[in-house]
Amino acid sequence: MNASTEPQQGKIILRETVAAKTSWSARLEPGQTLTLIDTMGQQAIDFLCYSAELPLDRINLPNTVKLNKSLYITKGSKIYSDLAREMMTVVEDTCGYHDTLAGCCSCEIDKVRYGVVKTESCRTNFIAELAKWAMSPSQIVSNINFFMRVPFTADGDIRIADGVSKAGDYVVLRAEMPVLVVISNCPQQHNPAAGFAPTPVEVVVTAAPVGN
Repeated sequence: MNASTEPQQGKIILRETVAAKTSWSARLEPGQTLTLIDTMGQQAIDFLCYSAELPLDRINLPNTVKLNKSLYITKGSKIYSDLAREMMTVVEDTCGYHDTLAGCCSCEIDKVRYGVVKTESCRTNFIAELAKWAMSPSQIVSNINFFMRVPFTADGDIRIADGVSKAGDYVVLRAEMPVLVVISNCPQQHNPAAGFAPTPVEVVVTAAPVGN
């Protein structure tokens, strides 16, 4: 992304490249923002978040869908917890099409779907990343898939389709409470979630505005 398209949210605290197929996590305080950048396009980022002070209060997609009145996440959407608390708000979005339906890939489900034996998946990434925060696999719940396209029909049919994100597309999320954010840079190669060829993404954390 060049300077003219870079989202301006405040002083940068952290900026990192998340390699293809890997994971990342961080704690954010209220008012801080997280920018997820799809550096090369069509790369899904599986996303979870938890209350940093009460980890059992975590992202709840049924609450998020109901309270936003939409199956998709985009600018203006809020992410809600089990206790219906506002966790994060999407304040910028250049893609406009983020999935709440398909969940994360796992070695087990890919064996069922594609007949392949794997050792890497978004679930294994989540397990490894949560362990850094003394959290267990049982705390993995349904996740948002940023930059992944999952259209659905009137009769309820859904599928993972080719992504619509372009190189440099980004989404900016503002923390509304202390949160732990966990992402998996999707390693899927058997459907279009990562364009059949996973690529790096970038994460940027910025400070809350002065006086926030």
